[in-house]
Parts: sequence; C-alpha cells; structure tokens
Amino acid sequence: MASEKRKSINRALSVDNLLKASFREARFEGEWADLLGEPELAGSWIIWGGSGCGKTNFAMQLAKQLCAFGKVAYNSIEEGLSKSLKMAVLRQNMKEVGGRFLILNKEPMNELIQRLEKRKSHNIIFIDSIQQTQIRLPDYLSLRAQFPRKLFIWISHEDGRDPDGKLAKEVRYDSDIKIRVEGFRAFASSRFESGPYYTIYEKGAREYWSLQRNL
Repeated sequence: MASEKRKSINRALSVDNLLKASFREARFEGEWADLLGEPELAGSWIIWGGSGCGKTNFAMQLAKQLCAFGKVAYNSIEEGLSKSLKMAVLRQNMKEVGGRFLILNKEPMNELIQRLEKRKSHNIIFIDSIQQTQIRLPDYLSLRAQFPRKLFIWISHEDGRDPDGKLAKEVRYDSDIKIRVEGFRAFASSRFESGPYYTIYEKGAREYWSLQRNL
C-alpha cells in the first residue's frame, strides 16, 4: 500500500513541471505541417480506409517524411514480400532514406517486441495491418506501456467509414492522430493542428472526387 502511494505521488505534476517538459516532435513543413501540425513522436496513430484508395501509398509517403526524425520500421504483416509492396516502395523512392527505413516481412508481434527491446531499435513502427496482428486490447495497452517513447502507426481496413473491428476502433479512440483515406486523399483529425486533406495521388483523386460530385 505504501509503495502504491509513493508511485501515485511520483506521478503527480505541478504546472511548472508540465511546462518544463520537452517532447520529441515531428517538425513537418509545407502540406505535411498543414495536415498534421507538429505531433509528438510517441504513442499511437491510426490510418484506415478501403481497398484501392491509396492507403499503402500514403503510409509510404508518411514513412518517408518520418525518416527525417528517426528510424522507421514498416512491418508488412498482411502482404509481406509482395509485388504490390515493392511497387509502393519504388513509387516513393524509399532508397533515398537509406538505412533509416526497414521493411519487416510478416514479423509476428512477439518477435517485433523482441526487436524493439534491443538497444538503438527503431523508434517509429508501422504495423500493416492491425487486423493481422491477432492481438487484443490488453496486448495493445501492454505494448504502449512497454514502449512509451516509441510511435506506433497502425494501418486498418475499413468498415463503412470506421476502422474495421473492435480493436481497431479502440485504437482509433486512443490515438493522437487519426487519418482516414478515401479517393487518394488523406483526412486527419488529431490532438494537434490538422488541415483539410492531403492529396496522395493527384490524377486518381481528381477522377474519384469528380465522380462523387456527379453521383
């Protein structure tokens, strides 16, 4: 009981403590700053959308931007080593970021955790997709607690206009940044500054949204 009380006291912060705290941030520029502001590089973000809407290409574009702020690992649990993943990497010319970007080929979550426990492990991790992780909410919360200084970016299928499945919906509620992809545009809402949308692929977006207006 005394130990629990000491922990509670240690967790208490004064206003000065809070104002003096510093956080690792992504200092985006241009359209990325318009979309996401200057978010903290820790916690959880989520990206979701339907099939063929530009979700994977957006994730690669975001990963490339984030390589400016840390080492990024992309765990392709769903596709793994595949032609479509190769094409997404080529489209974004991920070779430009060199060793700051690593692709994991269907790495199970327990092995990913072992990787992240190592010294100087990657601090920004994309997980594609959340539906393929086979974890539940307690596992997700445990992962967050074990690696509080790492950023996990979850990619999810869509059910209607929402992330698909109970866990994905819980992750959306918990995430600092929530990004829905539709028609080659990304729409963000966050606890930081966010703009109207980001265009992933101009021609595809123009054709899709022109069709939507005419329906």
